[in-house]
Amino acid sequence: MTVNTAKVTGRRQLHFSSVDEIHSEVERLAAGKHRMLGNWSLGQILWHLATVMNSSIDGTQVRPNFFMRLIGPLMKRGMLSKRMPAGFQLPASFAKIFGPPETSVEDGLRIFREAAGRQKSETHREPSPFLGKMTDDDYVQLHCRHAELHLSFVVPAE
Repeated sequence: MTVNTAKVTGRRQLHFSSVDEIHSEVERLAAGKHRMLGNWSLGQILWHLATVMNSSIDGTQVRPNFFMRLIGPLMKRGMLSKRMPAGFQLPASFAKIFGPPETSVEDGLRIFREAAGRQKSETHREPSPFLGKMTDDDYVQLHCRHAELHLSFVVPAE
């Protein structure tokens, strides 16, 4: 049964300032027991976060429609500084690339570690298909807000 993630209660309130902070939280979650509040497993979340991180370096083949490309840059500051809302459904063209397959925690962690390492070691960044030209700091903030959203659905066992 699919969970309406916009209505999930009990999510964690997270705030990250760097990819290193995201990485530390990911390692902590992967090392212990946890319960999921949304539709994806921890492995799937890690795969998704890594895929988005890699697309900021490699680019992506997906292109939003004209209207979204027009308003995206106008929304950039808010998207980089405010919490991302839960419940957003990826358009089909984006879901083909960014929608996670079944992924174990071990595989998701390996993929995430590689992507986080690339964020630190590689300086090239591609424009965002939705937000346009982005600086490295812009992308760090986008990855932080994105990780805050998805990792809020992972609750460590007490």
